[in-house]
Amino acid sequence: MGFFHRKTSKQTSKVKKLLQLALSRLAISRRPLLARKSISRGDVGQLLALGHLHRALLRAEQAIEEDSMLQAFDIIELNCKCLIEHAAKLDKPQECSEDIREAAAGIMFAARWCGDLPELLLARIILEDKFGSDFAAAAKEGTGIVDPMLVWKLSGDRTNMELKKKVTKEIATENNILVDFLELQEAVKQDGNRNGSHC
Repeated sequence: MGFFHRKTSKQTSKVKKLLQLALSRLAISRRPLLARKSISRGDVGQLLALGHLHRALLRAEQAIEEDSMLQAFDIIELNCKCLIEHAAKLDKPQECSEDIREAAAGIMFAARWCGDLPELLLARIILEDKFGSDFAAAAKEGTGIVDPMLVWKLSGDRTNMELKKKVTKEIATENNILVDFLELQEAVKQDGNRNGSHC
């Protein structure tokens, strides 16, 4: 029995190290995301200033993607810190609090979406061993105890027109540009009519 407990403690120590490495890598991975987000938002502003609303909406999708990943990184960072802080409790997963279980589920879910953080895949294997296959299966699917905001930020629809309009409008306001989405709808209708008449 003592040997089994040592093995579990070794696993706990390993998962703690993996999550600490993931935190370091998160800090590095944030920099290019922040730069790309800034460039995307700048591009949207320039396209709006030139009157290219349709192209600005397409570019807004990239800004949304970068922003979603940055927000997901914030949640992943909190999950890593929670598990590192309470690592000793991982030796008895059945006694873990709801916060610890949610953090473990969040790491398991995020592992498949974050190629920049390979440590999460290794941590997921250990956490799956500790929490069991049913818990892991639900976590990997983003159901059950996984933070719904994390699920949405990693797997949500960035092509949603209302979301792209909202971001485009925010950027337009920041740049003192007036945006009329009705003009865009009219242009799309006219373009559709022109294409339809050639059939």
